Amino acid sequence: QVQLVESGGGLVQAGGSLRLSCAASGRTFSSYAMGWFRQAPGKEREFVAAISRSGSSTYYADSVKGRFTISRDNAKNTVYLQMNSLKPEDAAVYYCNAVDWFGSFRPIFGSWGQGTQVTVSS
Repeated sequence: QVQLVESGGGLVQAGGSLRLSCAASGRTFSSYAMGWFRQAPGKEREFVAAISRSGSSTYYADSVKGRFTISRDNAKNTVYLQMNSLKPEDAAVYYCNAVDWFGSFRPIFGSWGQGTQVTVSS
């Protein structure tokens, strides 16, 4: 199983940008489609974006489409989330996980990393 470590979060003003990274251990990273999820206080964890194993295909939640970009570097075992035009409602802890590309992007790994906190001030 791949272990995941998220980083890159922080405090940003509304309209600003952040780039999140998710570093994965193990040699099987490129075997998985990957996704980003987020969880705000008092809310369920929700899907944000996904990228196919090769990186050729991406998919976004409607709430972030046009503002966020997911990418990956299989040589570095890392998946990224570029977040632009951030809004206060984007504030959450962001997590990455492998996803079932043909199964509504359900997370595959039962254990999650520690996540990275994104705070957006208005």
